[in-house]
Amino acid sequence: MDTRQLRTLMAISEHGTFARAAREVSLTPSAVSQQMLALEQELDTPLFNRETRPPSLNLQGLQLLETAKKILGLVEETRASLKGSSVSSSLSIGSVRTSTIGLLPRAIVALRHEFPELHVDLRVGMSSALLSDVNAGRLDLAVVAEHAGVSRNLSWSPFLREPLVFIAPPGTPARPVRELLESLPFVHFASDVPLAALINNELTHQEVKVRHIAEIDTIPAIVECVAAGLGAAVVPDIAVRENGRDMLKLPFGRPQVYRQIGTVRRANSAKSELLVAMHNKLAELSGEFGVFM
Repeated sequence: MDTRQLRTLMAISEHGTFARAAREVSLTPSAVSQQMLALEQELDTPLFNRETRPPSLNLQGLQLLETAKKILGLVEETRASLKGSSVSSSLSIGSVRTSTIGLLPRAIVALRHEFPELHVDLRVGMSSALLSDVNAGRLDLAVVAEHAGVSRNLSWSPFLREPLVFIAPPGTPARPVRELLESLPFVHFASDVPLAALINNELTHQEVKVRHIAEIDTIPAIVECVAAGLGAAVVPDIAVRENGRDMLKLPFGRPQVYRQIGTVRRANSAKSELLVAMHNKLAELSGEFGVFM
């Protein structure tokens, strides 16, 4: 049993078929099949349910998969240690499109002041894809909203817990939020945005009926619509904290509703020291709403 076989096993689990896994590990499907057969012969136990198409990991295969993740994590940690540093020189980070994404460049710059040799690769994507990439080892860290889909192999920790606020166009007279919600057109989030469920649950709880005028999937675009006078909305405080552009801003929810943004990492990551440092930089830059690890 070697690390190449274990990486292939992880790729099969992640991508679902031998053919897709082959592309991930730069082998032919035949070579992937031979690797897995050799691994089964060495362990003297089948690892796949071959009655299904495509073959799927059986209980023994799933058990080995957990062991493989631990072994590969230790290999990565040992490699870093032998290079003379307990901190790896590279970090791959993914983030959802969120109002907090502006914190990431600042956190990266701050972290590089402490670790000048650090190289960071940053990309933006959907939360489901980012979680999958962290689980598979293609990302070291992901920034996502509080997410029920985080597997037990991953660790999610909030770095920001901030209030949601009601915003209305400039010049709107201050009145109770309920009255404003029911009288002004409402710019709302698309249903696949995590914030949408949080906001809709509170509206339902208060039995508030709103008149939808637009459905948008990004926080900055919603803020622009409200600033232009299209209607009112509910957004995270950070979206209008520094530049409210004279919009009316009031607390949302009874009691106040909060949203959380956090970091996801593999529980046994060899880069834990660096990942904790990145998390705490994000918390520091989040100001009064920051949550340290």
